[in-house]
Amino acid sequence: MLDTHARKYVQPSINHTAEWLLKKGKTANQVTVLALFIGLATSVFYISGYPLLAVLFLWFSGFLDAVDGTMARHTKTSPFGTVMDITFDRMVEIGIILAIAYVHPEMLGPLLLLSTSIIVSITIFLVVGAVSEKAGIKSFYYQAGVAERTEGFLLFSLMILFPQFLLWTTMVFFVVESFTGIQRFMEAKRILS
Repeated sequence: MLDTHARKYVQPSINHTAEWLLKKGKTANQVTVLALFIGLATSVFYISGYPLLAVLFLWFSGFLDAVDGTMARHTKTSPFGTVMDITFDRMVEIGIILAIAYVHPEMLGPLLLLSTSIIVSITIFLVVGAVSEKAGIKSFYYQAGVAERTEGFLLFSLMILFPQFLLWTTMVFFVVESFTGIQRFMEAKRILS
């Protein structure tokens, strides 16, 4: 939801960064790989006992994830770049969930529920994007929803920074992600029927 409706407020800084990196001769795919490693560092910092640093790296990786897409749209988008982008995003999310499970093994059940809801929601998102004839500014049809990447980052940040509320934030994340999956499924029925 925030990715769809609030991006216009941060897009100028994304554009400036994308232009600067392009002038330095960097490619969108290079930035995608950099965003992956910075995102995976989130998990390392969390396991090592540095939650604030973990959150900073998480958001920096998310910023670079937005920058790489802008870079691709200013040059030549590649289908493989899209595959890298979506795959690496999931790897960062999985890394965070695994890190939280490692630090808080008592939360394994709720974290499995959260993981399941993410898998179902992203499956619907990807299949609709693949079979839909609609196209947006991205290289496939992008289904908006209540839980987009920014909402996920907000909830992951709360999970990392406030472990005393980990059960509640995980369950809120599960409910929001499940609702998003249902929302995307219903939209798929409408646009593909």
